[in-house]
Amino acid sequence: MLYKRILLKISGESIADKTKNQTLNCEKLQNIATTIKFLIDEGVQVGVVIGAGNIWRGKFASKLNIEPAQADYMGMLGTIINAVALTNALKKIGTDSITMSAISIDPITIPFDEHLAKQYLSENKVVVFGGGTGKPFFTTDTAATLRAIQVDADAICMAKYGVDGVYTSDPNKDPNAKFLQKLTFNQILEQNLQVMDISAIELIKDKDIIVRVFNMDNPKNIEKVVKDENIGTIITRS
Repeated sequence: MLYKRILLKISGESIADKTKNQTLNCEKLQNIATTIKFLIDEGVQVGVVIGAGNIWRGKFASKLNIEPAQADYMGMLGTIINAVALTNALKKIGTDSITMSAISIDPITIPFDEHLAKQYLSENKVVVFGGGTGKPFFTTDTAATLRAIQVDADAICMAKYGVDGVYTSDPNKDPNAKFLQKLTFNQILEQNLQVMDISAIELIKDKDIIVRVFNMDNPKNIEKVVKDENIGTIITRS
């Protein structure tokens, strides 16, 4: 395997059941858990951040007249629900895992602790990070980047829903969108590419952490990325 320690970023939409209009799809959760177990068995240390788009979307806040900060906290709570669901899916297949959250909900989660997280990862325990950064106005992109830096991850594996990597524009809307196989963080800023939030890019642009952006429609793609197979987009400092 190319990477020893990764931070896997998963969107909430990737674990939703769209056909039944349900928040969680058991089969998708099990597939992701099985893939993570494979990585652990191969000696890769795995931390995970999951979004909450399957539970709560910020765009609903204005329609419901909810204050932006409160809406963000609702999203953070959604990430904790998803994190607990994945943690339990991992435990069911015999993979040691724990939910660590910036917003602690005892006894479901434990408070985020940088040193403890690194210790758990070194013991081959999957750490699923919930609660975002614990502060409003930051997305899970920023949370994933921050956690990757804090636990000394080699790479952020950014699993996208319905897109193969980074394009010059939205390929679902623009038929002329061009796929970009390799990029630098500065190119993302200069070209205003919609990959990660600016706050996330600013955090990571001077770090030696590699970002791999790929399609999550097939959970096996996570394995391919960690094996350094030629899929998705690779983003580096230089």
